[in-house]
Amino acid sequence: MLVLQPSALLAFAGIATFVHYNDERRAVPFAKVPGQTNVPKRCTTNRPAIGGPFKLYDTENSEVTESKLRGKWNLMYFGYTSCPDVGPAEVQKIADVVKLLESKYDINITPLFVTIDPQRDSPAQLKAYLTEFDPRIVGLTGPISAVRQIAQEYRVFFKRVEEVGQDYLIESSHNMYLLDPCLETVRCFGSEYEASDLAEAITTEVQKASASSTN
Repeated sequence: MLVLQPSALLAFAGIATFVHYNDERRAVPFAKVPGQTNVPKRCTTNRPAIGGPFKLYDTENSEVTESKLRGKWNLMYFGYTSCPDVGPAEVQKIADVVKLLESKYDINITPLFVTIDPQRDSPAQLKAYLTEFDPRIVGLTGPISAVRQIAQEYRVFFKRVEEVGQDYLIESSHNMYLLDPCLETVRCFGSEYEASDLAEAITTEVQKASASSTN
């Protein structure tokens, strides 16, 4: 069940133009990935969809689509490398969460950083920035139209503010999305979470999914 935190609810309320629910029941077949646990043979849901198809590029200029993320747990964050304050703190939190999940809970998760500033965040820029935090964070960028599409799919609000010539800031919601192996959005976390709390919440969701898959 998708649980929205207060900050996430406020962000969602401000993006009515992006809302387009899909109420049709979806079913996605799976083959188990070697070394990957808790991957269901078939994924179904009848809840409104948050997320959808996309095509972006990683820091090595390789194409990344939603199909490449299936079969594993993912933690997705939308940000930009020029963010002066909240952004770096959130990316550091992601790096800390990944380490905590591995060392304390024996859980592997793929951290994803989707830029909302593709004009400035090239693959090379993303790589240099994310490597400072944790090289395992997958940076994703692409054409403006592709970034807008995935932002729309995940109900992410962002806009330029304080523009002075070529310099500008971007206002956004700073939410993180926990995606299960079916790429269903299980939880949306606001920036109020500390790394330890976030790791614990993710562990709870992974364990719940594991328990339900064995019943």
